[in-house]
Amino acid sequence: MPKPKPAPKPVEELSYEESLSELEEIVEALEGEQNPLDEAMKLFERGQALIARCGALLESAQLKVQKLVGESLADFEEKSE
Repeated sequence: MPKPKPAPKPVEELSYEESLSELEEIVEALEGEQNPLDEAMKLFERGQALIARCGALLESAQLKVQKLVGESLADFEEKSE
């Protein structure tokens, strides 16, 4: 008998890396497998929550960087040779 999957961690407790990794797994599952509609909707909803979590964590990191370097953040420009 297969082992049941443990319940996923609440989204609010995930790090950026954990959120992104789980989001990638969800995308693969939705693209590659035939899921029943209710399962696909649960995956989609979890994915939406993970996207929001990643966005919030990135915004928080950006605010911390701005505090450290001031408001003089400039866009990264790659130098062409």
